[in-house]
Amino acid sequence: MIEKNYQPADIEDRMSRLWEEAGAFKAGRPERRDARPFTIVIPPPNVTGSLHMGHALNNTLQDILCRFERMRGRDVLWQPGTDHAGIATQMVVERQLMERQEPGRRDMGRAKFLERVWQWKAESGGVIVNQLKRLGASCDWSRERFTMDEGLSRAVVKVFVELHREGLIYKDKRLVNWDPKLLTAISDLEVQQTEVKGSLWYLRYPIEGQTFNPDDPKTFIVVATTRPETMLGDSAVAVHPDNERLGHLIGRHVILPLVGRRIPIIGDDYADPEKGSGAVKITPAHDFNDFEVGRRHNLPQISVLDQEGCLALVGNEDYLRGLPEGSAQLAEELNHVERFAARKLIVSRLEDFGFLERIEPNTHMVPHGDRSGVVIEPYLTDQWYVDAKTMARPAIAAVRDGTTTFVPSNWEKTYFEWMENIQPWCISRQLWWGHQIPAWYGPDGKVFVAETEEEAVGNALGYYVEQEVITAEQGREMALDPAKREGFIVRDEDVLDTWFSSALWPFSTLGWPDDEKDVQRYYPTDVLVTGWDIIFFWVARMMMMGLHFMKQAPFSTVYIHRLVRDEKGAKMSKSKGNVIDPLGVIDDFGADALRFALARGAAHSHDIKLSPQLVETNRNFATKLWNSCRFAEMNESVQPADFDPTKAKETLNRWIAHETVQATREVTEAIEAYRFNDAAGATYRFVWNVYCDWYIELAKPVLLGAEGPAQTETRAMIAWARDEILKLLHPFMPFITEELWAVTAKREGLLALTAWSRKAPEWTPEQLAVLSAASPNDPLIPAALVGPAEPDFSDPAAESEIGWVVDLLTAIRSVRAEMNIAPATLTPLVLAAASAENKGRAQRWSDVIKRMARISDISFADAAPQGAVQLVVRGEVAALPLKGVVDFSAEKARLDKEIVKADADIKRVDAKLSNEKFVANAREEIVEEEKEKREAAVARKEKILEALERLNNAV
Repeated sequence: MIEKNYQPADIEDRMSRLWEEAGAFKAGRPERRDARPFTIVIPPPNVTGSLHMGHALNNTLQDILCRFERMRGRDVLWQPGTDHAGIATQMVVERQLMERQEPGRRDMGRAKFLERVWQWKAESGGVIVNQLKRLGASCDWSRERFTMDEGLSRAVVKVFVELHREGLIYKDKRLVNWDPKLLTAISDLEVQQTEVKGSLWYLRYPIEGQTFNPDDPKTFIVVATTRPETMLGDSAVAVHPDNERLGHLIGRHVILPLVGRRIPIIGDDYADPEKGSGAVKITPAHDFNDFEVGRRHNLPQISVLDQEGCLALVGNEDYLRGLPEGSAQLAEELNHVERFAARKLIVSRLEDFGFLERIEPNTHMVPHGDRSGVVIEPYLTDQWYVDAKTMARPAIAAVRDGTTTFVPSNWEKTYFEWMENIQPWCISRQLWWGHQIPAWYGPDGKVFVAETEEEAVGNALGYYVEQEVITAEQGREMALDPAKREGFIVRDEDVLDTWFSSALWPFSTLGWPDDEKDVQRYYPTDVLVTGWDIIFFWVARMMMMGLHFMKQAPFSTVYIHRLVRDEKGAKMSKSKGNVIDPLGVIDDFGADALRFALARGAAHSHDIKLSPQLVETNRNFATKLWNSCRFAEMNESVQPADFDPTKAKETLNRWIAHETVQATREVTEAIEAYRFNDAAGATYRFVWNVYCDWYIELAKPVLLGAEGPAQTETRAMIAWARDEILKLLHPFMPFITEELWAVTAKREGLLALTAWSRKAPEWTPEQLAVLSAASPNDPLIPAALVGPAEPDFSDPAAESEIGWVVDLLTAIRSVRAEMNIAPATLTPLVLAAASAENKGRAQRWSDVIKRMARISDISFADAAPQGAVQLVVRGEVAALPLKGVVDFSAEKARLDKEIVKADADIKRVDAKLSNEKFVANAREEIVEEEKEKREAAVARKEKILEALERLNNAV
């Protein structure tokens, strides 16, 4: 029996245990061995993480697809797992050591520290997995993987070694995003661009051959910079070749202020003649754009900073090379000075010598480390790289030829922009936690890349014996006795970027390279659900690795979802205090309500605006569903085993069967097209409006009337439609639907494994051969796979009749609300020039119309009477004589005022949106909010105009 009140907390844990005990989500269930696979790999959350609203949206959408396809008979594998999150995890453990006043990472050494990290992972690393289970994620948890587990680690090593052998992984000195606090390179995704109110310094660089005079512009060229401390590493000044004012200086030289280095003035398109002074300093070792300019012009790369962001000048051969006598003094004064302190000293020195022309305030974006919070430095260092340009070519082709498609398709443009301008991928990180790079260095620095240390030792010994660095006898001794080769080759201390291991996720999680049985069944996957911000960092890299090693794209569809914002459209952030905790929302309203709110908002075209109040609205929907099922139970509505909805006799029951089939088709097609908001919206409308508000209300007189065939059929139909609703809702709201199914369906088996009613599964050729030779009841054909096909049912006549009644009631209620007619006031209804068909309908449903529309009597006339408000219902006029009930002149005056208000609202928004400055400077969410205000005002005005037209016709 259904409890009186819907309490999600009482249901959700119990349903989770029920699914787990039944192994409901395991891939390869016996009855699905021959079914067509459906595979999704979860975007692995960081092992340090906890559920945030982005996770909640992403995993809700994946779960909708998995539950939907599981009910359609597919062998679903939703592959779960977590990412080792190199920087984040190392920071967590180091912070823990500090808080406990224990020895730090470097004090305890690499091996002991890694033991400590694994200990932390065992104790605290599974938090987010349990949170995903609370959300209802139907992953095959028995297959959970971790990017640092043994199997995935072997895959990482194999990929690195093979790509190195093919020349696609190499070591190079290039600029990277360097975190001076964490002392490691980081990826672009780990860099946050922060708006900073800084300065723009205009510096005078003396032209060689001229006597510098700060008052004579002919003796110097002015450059503008936001980072004057890096000017010590300048190796050129660039001017646009078409710069009419400065172009004549190209080919000459300047003397670098303070330093004395002679550097060329070069012509390059990078220098914008309209920006700043028209000339820019080029510092290849400290700016990504300058690095490329430096390569084009073969300029020296002079790095003047160390790993901690301090000036490193003493002993710096690149800096000191070619400097005049006396320059060493400046190097000694500034050596080891922190970069921002050095900035002040350098600017002050420049001013003292007349090299500072002016300083302007300048608001600009400055990169910060998302973990450390410090300003990131472009830093020149030796790192390992992947030849991404070569690997990107097949990945680009796979999207161009439609092998992999993006939904929405506009994201393909973003993919192509990134991929076609791709730079070498830096894959090394200066950390301890992660996959240590399988490279060893010999005494002369030669690199030996191998899958194991033994293999690397063997390669090194063979090489050095051949080079006569060691004798063959020494080589044999070292091969036999590890103690004798200690220190002979040394392993690279760096680890791999976590995106490297996660790029292998679609096939490494399936057992590659150790066991390819599951790879052959479940690879390639069907769809990837992810956010736009990692199209490049993860999606593109999975495409590259999958195509290279598996010779197939890893997924056929990439669904890109939008962001979850707060109710005003602002991006959620802790600093703004507008973050909505999904776990708190689940505690308050239940996981089903949160999931349904997210699904209803998941449109292709705009971000989701979410508030606790919106989730509460969907909790109310769940309560509505709960109460409708209690109503069915209290009225003994049970579906007989042999019940066939297409054989119903009563018009009302045939109508709900028709509407149920239409709703099922609409929801199915929307999910198949990844239109989650349309699918959830169609379900919401059908359950609340069609089933609860209309069908049950129209059925009440039958249920309360005399027993007989009509009542029996109606009870069965209420139960049948309810069960179909539970199926439709299950992918969106799994907990409540599973609970109600268990209580109301009176059949064995989980709803999660019950067949969807849309259509039979798509079969493989082998399955079709078996099915074509078997009868539908063949015991060899698993019933759960065959399932009921969608009823081939449509009843336009029933829809016309009940639809007319519903439209009539809706129109009358709308007018009564517009005119502020009290519920106790009964009004007459006149059907003008009604067809015989509608006369019959009015007579058959007279009692219902009177009760639900507050009508005193129904009559027929050739034309609408004077003083009546006219409604057009399916092409015919229905009139409400309201003379004496409504003061028409007062009502018209009220509506005229409402029109004025609506026009004012539209005009106010139009003024903002036509202001180019407002549109350019306002945040995206503010502009969208204004557009929504306009749409609401226009819709309000249209309704008022309709009401005014009805009033004018009545006078």
